[in-house]
Amino acid sequence: MGCDRNCGLISGAVIGAVLAVLGGILMPVGDMLIENTITKEAVLEEGTTAYKNWLKTGTDIYRQFWIYDVLNPDEVILNSSNIKVKQMGPYTYRVRYLAKENVTHDFERNTVSFVQPNGAIFEPSLSFGSENDTYTVLNLAVAAIPYVYPNAFVQSILNSLIKRSKSSMFQRRTVKEILWGYEDPFLKIVPNPVPVTVGVFVPYNDTADGVYTVFSGKDNVSKVAIIDTYKGKKTLDYWPSYCDMVNGTDAASFPPFVEKTRVLQFFSSDICRSVYAVFTAEHDLKGIPVFRFGLPSKAFASPVHNPDNHCFCLNKETTNNCTYSGLLDISKCKQGRPVIISLPHFLHASPEISENIVGLNPVEEEHSTYLDVEPITGFTLQFAKRLQINLLVKPAKKIEALKRLNRNYVVPILWLNETGTIGDEKAAMFRSKVTGKIKLLNAVEIALLSVGMLMFVAFMISYCAYRSKNAK
Repeated sequence: MGCDRNCGLISGAVIGAVLAVLGGILMPVGDMLIENTITKEAVLEEGTTAYKNWLKTGTDIYRQFWIYDVLNPDEVILNSSNIKVKQMGPYTYRVRYLAKENVTHDFERNTVSFVQPNGAIFEPSLSFGSENDTYTVLNLAVAAIPYVYPNAFVQSILNSLIKRSKSSMFQRRTVKEILWGYEDPFLKIVPNPVPVTVGVFVPYNDTADGVYTVFSGKDNVSKVAIIDTYKGKKTLDYWPSYCDMVNGTDAASFPPFVEKTRVLQFFSSDICRSVYAVFTAEHDLKGIPVFRFGLPSKAFASPVHNPDNHCFCLNKETTNNCTYSGLLDISKCKQGRPVIISLPHFLHASPEISENIVGLNPVEEEHSTYLDVEPITGFTLQFAKRLQINLLVKPAKKIEALKRLNRNYVVPILWLNETGTIGDEKAAMFRSKVTGKIKLLNAVEIALLSVGMLMFVAFMISYCAYRSKNAK
């Protein structure tokens, strides 16, 4: 009887120890299985999960536009007054719905080349009004003349054409015209052949962004989807060689096993440069734990505080010798047109930038850019990219529409919010195939380890107590 009790307690302790050891063994084995599976599925080659999501996004992506309606155009033209604006919108378009094209694999270098077709479909149900809504905005062609044609004699000739076409510093245009283009009456009568279609996103539909070359991750998963900045890079001929940097991914995905300390770099053709995001918070997205990475204010800081931005300060006069923050001058990649990029409502910009504009209200939550990245796979499951398009306007004595101005303006035209969130069906699939399996495996590991340890401790205590009782 004593032996049976003894043997039973010892057997229970042994079973507990075995379970605990099994749980301990399963942890590294399970982690290795997870890592191997994710590593395999993250490679950009036909048949993998990453390739399917990379080739054509399964998430609906929208671009919302808010147009800045100028309320006092005559006061500005005649008296160089502060510009009063009111944002109108959103006007929503579905974008990035087309699959990547001209996909070419280089199996020797483990890279993939492609172009991304552009397209935009208006979504009336998600919009403030129709594409035919009309607003007063800056005349893009007239405002750009002092920069594109700095010669005074040429400006005098162009001024006569501006007057003949009855053009001015401001104009009335529909949302569709502002975004996707219109034939400018002034440019139509310019003797030399010049493009006559003007618009913030001209050309866009039926065009493509690229060619890009990215690493497939076949030989090194830590480089998957990273743009190849060596031989296969997208060439930026408009920058000096030291500014010709195209780093990171296209932000749709990043190399797997993302840690909070990682700095995520990605390239955006909208701003003609690479930028980066840093970890800001953890949160739950439809039952999936994600890390939120945000674009820091330093990304738009002055070259004094962020030397990386020295390539984007091209007009020292309007930036107080490049000491102002919040502006990126991308005129070099806009054929000399004075296009300035900022965050919406000049968020994080120096106060001097917006002192000439009335009606702005920057709000961090509404106007910042962020990416929600699932840390195990590196997939971006939700994002919001927010940018503002501005034009630099300066006085020009030879151009009647601009000659009464007595100061420079950075005039906001519109701001955009490009967003995408994983759909409910895709989220359920992701939970089932990725996070669900990982949680189950982790739960089994912890359960075996916990139950085993409890059994071992319980039976050993009982065994010791039994032995002590018998000894008495």
